[in-house]
Amino acid sequence: MPKLTFKEDLIERLKKPKAAQAYLDAAVADGDPTLFLEALKNVAEAHGGMSLVARKVRLDRAGLYRMFSANGNPTYKNLRHVLEALGYRFKIEKIAA
Repeated sequence: MPKLTFKEDLIERLKKPKAAQAYLDAAVADGDPTLFLEALKNVAEAHGGMSLVARKVRLDRAGLYRMFSANGNPTYKNLRHVLEALGYRFKIEKIAA
């Protein structure tokens, strides 16, 4: 059995919804928008790929890749649609004092 690359192993792990949620939570907690976009892209790849997600959110695949690029500046609406297409949503929590 051939060994998986780091990226392939990550994508396999992210197929599990709880693992993907924890991964996205960690990326949000880091506070780096570029890291969050990369994490969201990885989760999208694990859950059917960019073509499937693009169809669900009614964007073209190239536009979705641009949105997830280092220079991407997605709107809240597009982020919300991508998250919903993957079965997630934004959630606001009070910071403990």
